[in-house]
Formats: sequence, structure tokens, C-alpha cells
Amino acid sequence: MNRSKARPRGHRTAVVGVPLALVAATATANTASGAEAGADAHDRVHGRAHARAAAAVTLTVAKDGSGMYTTVQAAVDAVPAGNASRVVISVKPGTYRELVKVPSNKPHVTIQGTGGSRKDTVIVYNNAAGTAKPGGGTYGTSGSATVAVEADDFQARNLTLSNDFDERANQSLSGHQAVALRTAADQVFLDGVIVEGDQDTLLLDTAAKEKLGRVYVRNSYVVGNVDFIFGRASAVIDQSVITLKKRWDGSSAGYITAPSTAADRKGILINRSVVNGDVSAGTFYLGRNWHAGGDAALDPQTTVRDSTLSAAVKATPWVDMGGFSWKDDRFAEYRNTGPGSGAASTDRPQLTDAQAGGQEVADWLGTWTPTAS
Repeated sequence: MNRSKARPRGHRTAVVGVPLALVAATATANTASGAEAGADAHDRVHGRAHARAAAAVTLTVAKDGSGMYTTVQAAVDAVPAGNASRVVISVKPGTYRELVKVPSNKPHVTIQGTGGSRKDTVIVYNNAAGTAKPGGGTYGTSGSATVAVEADDFQARNLTLSNDFDERANQSLSGHQAVALRTAADQVFLDGVIVEGDQDTLLLDTAAKEKLGRVYVRNSYVVGNVDFIFGRASAVIDQSVITLKKRWDGSSAGYITAPSTAADRKGILINRSVVNGDVSAGTFYLGRNWHAGGDAALDPQTTVRDSTLSAAVKATPWVDMGGFSWKDDRFAEYRNTGPGSGAASTDRPQLTDAQAGGQEVADWLGTWTPTAS
């Protein structure tokens, strides 16, 4: 929540033809806003106190040329390397068929749709793991992402991030993994978005194995069918809807999560959410244990708690992957409801109340409190 009591004294918007770095440097220093309060909260987390932050710079994107830029990537490119304060990329309604990458040297970026619905502003592309790259080779799973976020303190809201790779039309292609969003950063906040695809929709990664990567997804939709929430980040899917899709051939079968968590880290937490979708009963697993690269030292984790599970969820909701037993890793539920929920058994571990007390959202996020900015 924004705890700032100061009233905004003005709004600083970048002007066409004026370098963004100059605008950012000359922003009014005593302007307080919701974005500013978010930056303050971020700085407090890192132990850096300051009296007052600069106002956020806003860049506008519109396909029809009425904004400063016609593509989202052009706006990202305009953000100065090493920017120290919030830059909001405000995207007008439309379908933007492009690849977007926010590099690691451009933190504090928000991409926000301005439409009345998160469906009004769509960033979409159709690369898959097996898609040929212009310079030779293929993209691979992580390289297939429509949107790639490698910068810390990134936010996205009120838009759709999609990969519409057509599996049916590309059956001869080897590698159908098609990522809509890849995050490889810390303090990533997805608020009121749709992330949609089929296989490997949402890749929640870290910048390196030893790096922390926390992701908080709230009031959002994640859509897919195979391993479509996966990776080694410490990620929370909170108060959201996980929508299951049929496969390209009309069959119902899949896995929601595929964590590859390090042993000393938190994995994937699904909290106060809903699992639904137009698929057959008893056809989807809650998850499987991904020991990326065959690394036995990993300890994959998914916890699903206080959520409503449709009949699509299997009675034995966890399954082995890559020759590793899921029972040797960290998979559990707590107080789920709905036709897809079930009682505790050796095939369906349930947390005790005491255990659940250590698997709350705050345990995943630590000192970080996601604040809209």
C-alpha cells in the first residue's frame, strides 16, 4: 500500500525530442506520488534511506503514432542504462506483435496497459524452442519468450503477454515449448495481467543459480497446459486464476508447475487462487519435479494452499520427472477446496497447521513488500 501522505504537486512526462536521461535528471525532486512511494519502499528494503525520490518518468506507446513510440521495445530502448528511478511505459490499447526485452541494466521499469481491460493491450509473438533463428540455430525454450525481463524491480499491469505459437501447424518442428514471459530478475511484480500460451507459458527464472529471484503475481490469469508455470525462482501466484487448456489435438493432459528450486530457496507458492478450465476431469497434475540438467542437488518445491481446484486435477496430483521421485522433493497442499481437492495420503501430502505457518506469502517474499508504482 502507498503510505505516503504527500499530495502530488505535478506530473513529469517526457517530451518527444527530449532525451529521456535529461528529463529524468531534471524531474522535480520534491514530487511525491504512488510510483515514488513504491521506489521509497524498494530503497528501504535495501537499507538506502533518502528524503524524497524523483517523480516517475512516463513514456507513451501507441500503434497509431499518437504516442512517443509505436513499439514497446522502442520505449524500453529509450530508458537510460542504470536508471535510478521509476520509468512507466504506458501502452495504449492494441495488439503489439513484437519481442520485448528489458535488459538487466534497466531496473525500475513498469509496463502498463491503459485500456479498460487487461485484454485491450496485448504483446504477442510466436517463437518456439525449435523455431529457427535468423543467424542459425534455434531459440531454445528460454529464447522463445515473447517478453523477457532481466531487470530487477520490474512491474507489469493491465495487459496480456502471449505466445501464440501454432502447434498444430508446426508438428514437424522439434521443440514446441513457447514462452510468453520469462523473468530472470529479483522483485518482479505482475499485477492484473494475463500470461497465456500452451507449453512453458511462464518461465520464472533467476539471473544465475546463486542469485535470488522473487516474483509476485497478483489478480492475474496464467493459461497453459504443459509445465506452464516453471523455473527456479521463488514465485507466488496469489489471488489469481490458473486456466487449463486442451492440447493442440483436443486432448486433455498436462502439468501446472515444474519447479527447479535450489535446496536453500523457496519454489512456487500458489495461494488463494482458482484452478479451472474447459478440460476433462482427472487429467492434470498440480506439478512435477524438474531437476534441470539432471542436477540431483536441486530440491524442487510447489505448495498449493487455500485454493479452489476444479475436477481437472488428478486424485494423485504430483508425478516424477526425469528419473527423480517427487516424494524426495517438496510438494504439498493445505486447505484446498473444490472437486479436485483431496484428503491427505502418501500420494497427496498435506501441510500441518504448524508447517503451513512457515509457508505463507511473506515467507516467500522476505523483506520485499510489492508496491504498485
